[in-house]
Amino acid sequence: MENINALFHLNPEITHLNHGSFGACPKPIFDDYQKWQLELEQDAMNFFIHTGPKYLKQAREALGNFFNCKGDDVVFTTNPSYAINIIAKSLQLQAGDEILATDIEYGAMDRTWNYYCKKSRAKFIRQHISLPVKSIDQVVEDFFKGLTPNTKAIFISHLTSSTALKLPVDAICKRAKEYGLLTIVDGAHIPGHFELDLQQLDADIYTGACHKWLLTPKGCSFLYVRKELQERFDPLIVSWGYESSHPSDSLFLDYHEYQGTRDFSAFLTVPKAIQFRAEHNWAKISESCVKLILDNYADVCDLFGSAPICPVNATYLGQMCSIPVQTTDPIQLQFKLFEKYKIQTPIFVQDEQTYLRFSINGYNSQGDIDKLKNAVVEIKQTTALIDAKG
Repeated sequence: MENINALFHLNPEITHLNHGSFGACPKPIFDDYQKWQLELEQDAMNFFIHTGPKYLKQAREALGNFFNCKGDDVVFTTNPSYAINIIAKSLQLQAGDEILATDIEYGAMDRTWNYYCKKSRAKFIRQHISLPVKSIDQVVEDFFKGLTPNTKAIFISHLTSSTALKLPVDAICKRAKEYGLLTIVDGAHIPGHFELDLQQLDADIYTGACHKWLLTPKGCSFLYVRKELQERFDPLIVSWGYESSHPSDSLFLDYHEYQGTRDFSAFLTVPKAIQFRAEHNWAKISESCVKLILDNYADVCDLFGSAPICPVNATYLGQMCSIPVQTTDPIQLQFKLFEKYKIQTPIFVQDEQTYLRFSINGYNSQGDIDKLKNAVVEIKQTTALIDAKG
């Protein structure tokens, strides 16, 4: 059996249970990344003017094929936050307009929407989603309780960062379309984690990270916009693509792809990442990782004296899960897990609830989760950091 761990540059002295935050790039893909960087350094003029744009087109086409959309309908961005800033800045919100979201969105996205809504005197509505989740219908009904005549668009995570819950975005987008609403989806955790068919999903706008579960180097994400909407969105950085001397047939690409001197080598690794996944049957590896999550989620919840926040099945969970935690000091608990036990796992505070999230990829094993379990038991016995009955 192939040694998956040997394919990664990860420090073997650390138990890595946080793939969800920043990903981990396998060695063959990282080598591809450095190949592009070397080509750039050897002849920057040729790279930026001639070959680089061709490479970007190839990478966009590979990404489009992977997600069932046209390559010219996606542009690369460094992260989903950058992508959503493009969208939010250009929506031309008016006083009283509302953006409907959930109360379990990523913190950076809450801040982004609050910023642009405050500037326009619009409102960012964080609609409450009841936890634990009981059913898909419950999530959909919870969400649309926030709908008003002033709602102009919906913004929703396909899988939320703090809770690790996969939300029924397909059903939510379908209903939103019936109301004539613009649909904006933050799919940061979806590419390479779950199958994504952008044509079938039919969201107007979708952003995702490739440097998480698709396994590219850091700083590789994308923004998809339905073609008929693309010219609504101005460049976040005005540069050579605006009133271009050599315009393409896509203002969308001109505006958002040409931004002066920058190293876009990470974007060019997408074809290699897709190839790597196929060569190593990563879909099968992912299935094994999901099984580890499903097999261990309830047990880890028991250790913290809590309960799962959703039915423990693949409808709601992928390769990561979040444990509700009662702790006197979330920062100290995370520090303790790393400093003493060399376990990397994030702890989030979302409103009044604290979550410990652990995520699994091919380099992980049951032994890694057992290390977390044993650490939690010892911390409960030796400190007052965890308030749990389990």
